[in-house]
Amino acid sequence: MFDQLRFDYLSCAGHPALETPHMDALAARGVRFTRAYVQSPICGPSRMSFYTGRYVHSHGAAWNNFPLKVGEVTLGDHLRARGMDAVLIGKTHMKADDAGLERLGIARDGIIGTRVSECGFDAYVRDDGLWAEGPDGPYDAKPSPYNAFLRERGYSGRNPWHDHANSALSEGGEIASGWLMHHAGEPANVRETDSETPWLTDRAIDFLEERRATRRKIPWLCHLSYIKPHWPYIVPAPYHALYGPGDVQPAIRDPREREDPHPVFAAFQRTLVARNFSRDEVREKVIPAYMGLVKQCDDQIGRLMAYLRDSGQLDDTLIVLTSDHGDYLGDHWLGEKDLFHEPSVKVPLIVCDPSRQADATRGTTCDALVEAIDLAATFVDMAGGAFPGHILEGRSLRPFLHGAPPADWRAFAVSEYDYSCTPMAGELGVAPKDARLFMVTDRRWKLIEAEGGFRPMLFDLQADPQEFTDLGASPDHAQIVATMRDHLARWARRESQRTTLSDAAILARRSGGGNTGVLIGAYDEADVSPADMTAYRGTAVPISEPDPAEEAGGS
Repeated sequence: MFDQLRFDYLSCAGHPALETPHMDALAARGVRFTRAYVQSPICGPSRMSFYTGRYVHSHGAAWNNFPLKVGEVTLGDHLRARGMDAVLIGKTHMKADDAGLERLGIARDGIIGTRVSECGFDAYVRDDGLWAEGPDGPYDAKPSPYNAFLRERGYSGRNPWHDHANSALSEGGEIASGWLMHHAGEPANVRETDSETPWLTDRAIDFLEERRATRRKIPWLCHLSYIKPHWPYIVPAPYHALYGPGDVQPAIRDPREREDPHPVFAAFQRTLVARNFSRDEVREKVIPAYMGLVKQCDDQIGRLMAYLRDSGQLDDTLIVLTSDHGDYLGDHWLGEKDLFHEPSVKVPLIVCDPSRQADATRGTTCDALVEAIDLAATFVDMAGGAFPGHILEGRSLRPFLHGAPPADWRAFAVSEYDYSCTPMAGELGVAPKDARLFMVTDRRWKLIEAEGGFRPMLFDLQADPQEFTDLGASPDHAQIVATMRDHLARWARRESQRTTLSDAAILARRSGGGNTGVLIGAYDEADVSPADMTAYRGTAVPISEPDPAEEAGGS
């Protein structure tokens, strides 16, 4: 998983200037899904859906650093029950439910507490890659394994992550912070081999080597979660110089989008990041660096695939490449992510299944409506055993990989965004319960429903694939809005909270499953079987009158 990697910044997805041969090679060996949507277009809630296989509406961790409830069953829990290990290398952006752990008396340093705090994974190394520090303190107060690595490698300073890996060196010898985007074209002040992406690849190879050395036979899932190409947008040499303004594609935007826009869209257009990315000179600085980060990611995939091939593991390892969300990069007059245009909410998804059953689909694309939660379902399906459909809300992709797409696949996909913590919610004057957006998309239409009394947004992806024309207020499209709202209402009525009892257990109860002697509604023996009455037959013992003397004595 790459952080903030756009679906269209792969050469196999059609980018005309950026070459990603190693990602392309995975696509040539597997299936590339062209309509894969995350469950929320921001890191934390999106990842919690990847890790639980459940919608944000179900798991409740609706924004960055919202704790994931201690009782949520995770992918690691499902896989360990099937005899597999689930290991983390890199980022989760997971906030532990400390209050829940304390309430249940679960120690953070025990096996259970540690796994709950690491989103169900056994952390080989966890590094969320956000080691920023401001006047109010650090963004993430946990110790940074990457900073420890940099110090061991001789990098100085209180925060080498910022001072070296995510900043350049000015001509006067000062730190040229990567937080300031005008430094994006300069090389990060770190050896390329010591930068974040190679560091995580090294840790993955270390993990694989240790498994080989110990001959541990338990099958495993490794979540290799890269930090880049997420901001700060700065990359070490030689990647900083591979691309220039001539490689920057025109922004996907139209002046009509600024003419009476939806109030929520307008509020996000007014943010600092949106205003800056609306400037061509900013895009010409940042996007070449973003492309360099993607190119470095691709080269590291090449390293990892070469290791798997040389160690004889490539042909029995399922490989999935994806991202937690995209990046606007100036499209639709926006920066960052957050909203539901395709560059933000749609992600790359390549699944390479090494089994013979997948031979017929190698090198193909699939335009089925896929959701991020489908990956957890796929991994659990492949691990075997009864499928916990009362917990996992996604569906296995294995039928698509094996050339037998199901006839009853989903008709629409859903994503959600809770912006209650943002300044935009305050600007719009909406209460936390109303600062929520819901996206529902089908084969043609995309509806964005905004709580708080706002009108909906609607896009015709067939006639307007670049999503320039908002039809949400059009009387001519009222029936389409109603249909899409019906999809959303049907989704909202799904059974999502009965996670402790499976459908199979319910059906067993429905069919009887044991006579416990509860005979509700019986009038006489004709309404029940003789067996039903077994415990209720026999000679009755009459009640004896109490002895008055005993009653008077209280004995």
